[in-house]
Amino acid sequence: MSTPHVVVVMGVAGTGKTTIGPLLATALGVPYAEGDDFHPESNIAKMSAGTPLDDSDRWPWLDAIGQWAHGRAGLGGVVSSSALKRVYRDRLRSEAPDAVFLHLTGDRALIEGRMSARKGHFMPTALLDSQFATLQPLEADEAGVEVDVTGTPEEITERAVAALRRLAS
Repeated sequence: MSTPHVVVVMGVAGTGKTTIGPLLATALGVPYAEGDDFHPESNIAKMSAGTPLDDSDRWPWLDAIGQWAHGRAGLGGVVSSSALKRVYRDRLRSEAPDAVFLHLTGDRALIEGRMSARKGHFMPTALLDSQFATLQPLEADEAGVEVDVTGTPEEITERAVAALRRLAS
């Protein structure tokens, strides 16, 4: 990418945001911030109990991510955030208007299998259906790209870097 943008790695739980985000940041030569680290303890407790977050839970979390992205404006960075709804992405853009979204997409069965295999994460597979039900894919007027999550993390990252470079040109 010719201009250092902040890339928001988005998608439903289990698509690999936490894996691809740092790999992408390394490939782009910018810092990475884990979106889950911006959640207050109350959100983590709620999700750990199998209860989906509502919008009142999400606003402070999205604002914190947006503030980080704003602080990286012109410098570049990568941050993960599910950003499942357009209104959430709009909220992030209100803080960081030049943010670009990388939507990690994949087949539900593949994602569920990956979620089932991971250890120590607070998001149970029981919430995957609510994630897919909430998901609003990127719209034509939103700066961003979709990348399929089949393959190795390195292959996914290579596709992401190539898609982001095409977007910037």
